[in-house]
Amino acid sequence: MVFGRLLKGLKKTRDKLGSGLARLFGGGRRLDEEFLEELEELLYTADLGTTGSEIIEEIQDAWKKRELTETEQVRQFLRSALLDRVAGAAGDLVRAPSGPTVVLVAGVNGSGKTTSIAKLAGWLKAQGHSVLLCASDTFRAAAVEQLTLWAERLDVGIVKQATGSDPAAVAFDATEAAVARKVDYLIVDTAGRLHTQKNLMRELEKIVRVIRKTIPDAPHETLLVLDSTTGQNAIRQAQEFSAVAPVSGLILAKLDGTAKGGAVFGIRSYLDIPIKFVGLGEQIDDIEVFDPEGFVDGVLGEASVEC
Repeated sequence: MVFGRLLKGLKKTRDKLGSGLARLFGGGRRLDEEFLEELEELLYTADLGTTGSEIIEEIQDAWKKRELTETEQVRQFLRSALLDRVAGAAGDLVRAPSGPTVVLVAGVNGSGKTTSIAKLAGWLKAQGHSVLLCASDTFRAAAVEQLTLWAERLDVGIVKQATGSDPAAVAFDATEAAVARKVDYLIVDTAGRLHTQKNLMRELEKIVRVIRKTIPDAPHETLLVLDSTTGQNAIRQAQEFSAVAPVSGLILAKLDGTAKGGAVFGIRSYLDIPIKFVGLGEQIDDIEVFDPEGFVDGVLGEASVEC
């Protein structure tokens, strides 16, 4: 099922890929080399990268074996192939068996991390959970200010210190406050350092150590925010970050702002990390739990096939 918000959020990718596929499949074309070349070009426009090439090779192989003889069969094959690549990609947000659930959120500057944290807090609150924010991205003044504004707008608590403070000290205070206030979720914002900086791991390890002084099994989630508009570059960011931190899930931000939604398939082919949420707009409620089938149909648009 394609949900309205997801369908709307994927409009740019669908306009780029789905409309092209609709024209290609709707013209009564013969299944030949020219048709397959045009199909491959369309897949590249959605930034499917090597995933698109792999699918085209599979289609060509099936065509040569006469397993595919008509374009309509190719359309069904394409949808099934894309679904296979995101099968098992979704994952529920973890809930600690007792006490506050600690969610660590990371991402490079400009990825949409702060807004994604606000959306996640709003989503949790809408589910009936109490939320506390922790402003441990203390090296960028705007990060603390932005998170404070979001906390006020959402009417949720926030623990912060002055810009330049020790991020771990803020995390320690926030963890103690989360326990004392008996909140359901503590969301910890971490420094949006570039993924190439080597001190990132040391800083995260220090934050984790101080959090565990109060909540021994925390953090329960470490979510990495990726900017969907960067396409294949998001894959590199995820690879490099996951090499230094135990990422348990991804938030794909700004999915509505790009025609490169196909990079999601590439991310899944390189990284076995669940995609937990997707950001689909500027509003606080423009966040959705990742739905693999809805995503595929949202990308393909009119070219999708109902099962």
